[in-house]
Amino acid sequence: MKFQPYLAPSIQRMGHEPCNPFRLGSTPRCSEIDGMSVSSLVEEYGSPLFVFSETTLRDRYREAHRAFTRRYPDVQFAWSYKTNYLNAICRVFHQEGAIAEVVSEFEYDKARQNGIPGHDIIFNGPGKGREILERAADEEAMIQVDNLDELLLLGEIAAQRGRTQPIAIALRVHLDTGTHAVWSKFGFNADNGEALRVIRRVLQMPGLKLQGFHAHIGTFILDPEAYRKSATVLVQLALEAERLGSEPIRYLNMGGGFASRSRLHYQYLSPEQVTPSFDRYAEAICDTITQAWPAGRPLPKLYLETGRALVDEAGYLISTVVAVKRRPTSSSLPGVLAAYGKAAPAQGSVHETDRPALVIDAGVNLLYTTTWYQHSILPAKACVDLPAPTTVYGCLCMNIDVIREETPLPSLTTGDQVVLHPVGAYNITQSMQFITYRPAVVMIGLDHKVHIIRRRENLSYVQQLEKTPPHLAAKPAPRKSDASSHPLKSEPFVYVIDPRSGEVQEPSLLATAFNGGARR
Repeated sequence: MKFQPYLAPSIQRMGHEPCNPFRLGSTPRCSEIDGMSVSSLVEEYGSPLFVFSETTLRDRYREAHRAFTRRYPDVQFAWSYKTNYLNAICRVFHQEGAIAEVVSEFEYDKARQNGIPGHDIIFNGPGKGREILERAADEEAMIQVDNLDELLLLGEIAAQRGRTQPIAIALRVHLDTGTHAVWSKFGFNADNGEALRVIRRVLQMPGLKLQGFHAHIGTFILDPEAYRKSATVLVQLALEAERLGSEPIRYLNMGGGFASRSRLHYQYLSPEQVTPSFDRYAEAICDTITQAWPAGRPLPKLYLETGRALVDEAGYLISTVVAVKRRPTSSSLPGVLAAYGKAAPAQGSVHETDRPALVIDAGVNLLYTTTWYQHSILPAKACVDLPAPTTVYGCLCMNIDVIREETPLPSLTTGDQVVLHPVGAYNITQSMQFITYRPAVVMIGLDHKVHIIRRRENLSYVQQLEKTPPHLAAKPAPRKSDASSHPLKSEPFVYVIDPRSGEVQEPSLLATAFNGGARR
């Protein structure tokens, strides 16, 4: 019997042929934001352009506040400044009733400038210096102690002459919830006894008063059960501190970390399917504290520092297509590595495809969160053709500037707008001025008017902090271009080429040859 040669099975990815999920309907688009057309926003304020919806900001805050206040008697939200510290954004949440949560002197200054008194500021972070700690203590901020060095520094400040009131503090702890990696960089270990040892030390420091416990277990927590474990540990620490001689613990701070409707890289299910509601987070936290706290005693105040879940969906980035390309791809290469140009060469036979690619006028310097999340990208115009897997590049002169390695988009051309969403969390605060100017930021208000909340950068703004040393202050003298310095371009002579060397004779030599000697 004659056998045929063995052929290894192969799996080839289908493109936008009959299996495309959009085949039965129109291509999704985003032509308006809160009733304002994308085209009119770009015409008035330029592209790229960050756009925030005040309506969405307030709706998200009220949804979260309602979920917790109907389950717990004493809840206070604190707006996380690092998530987005534009004053207009902060003041929307402050108007809604949120106090401030800050992690640096810079953010502390912003909160105070926004009218927040010191006693309504939760002061977090591992890098608090003496000067700002003294100020925070004087203004009765809620200092969350992160490490032993900070605790000792506060002890020194409390012992200063003239200070009569003890400094009220909370201890920040980290713990293993069993759902994700432990954030051991922050706070004291609640699992191995370190937190209890620190509690005993605090109770021996007469200038300090322990009033609360704080745990920020992580970011983008998709499993609310992690908060159930965290709440249990904080209650246990509070009760143990009181048993060791502490005054009644005034508050528990559950931190933040609630997920928005963004999509993690390699997340299979849609955000609508996996992102927990505020009610699920509230149930895990409030029910746990209520059940674990001793019956008959007033419950401690509950602080929440959620940021991303409140602001992310309120933020959009409008961008414009500046170039249309096609790029070859290989089914054997990992997608992200292929887009970044980092994949290893394919071995053997591969299936080659030709994928559409776009270059837009916004780069990863504006979208830091593309490192972890796949932002939705929708065309602003109506399209009749079917979407195809498309690579979207940013405008930076860097090969790593890949906004999306693959996203379904219809055929677009130069000048078309696209809308990226959600981008409200961290992209403003973590953006950097790199290669291009950062764009304007606008907010569509409750009055349906567009308000500029940060102007577009210009050269004067970017350079205003620079200083030039005196010896470099003078501008360099103009330099002759290569063309103007070439003898064939700069002098009105008849030039002769030396037959022996093939070189053009200098004008002075030619002048001598014509004026006093025989022509060569």
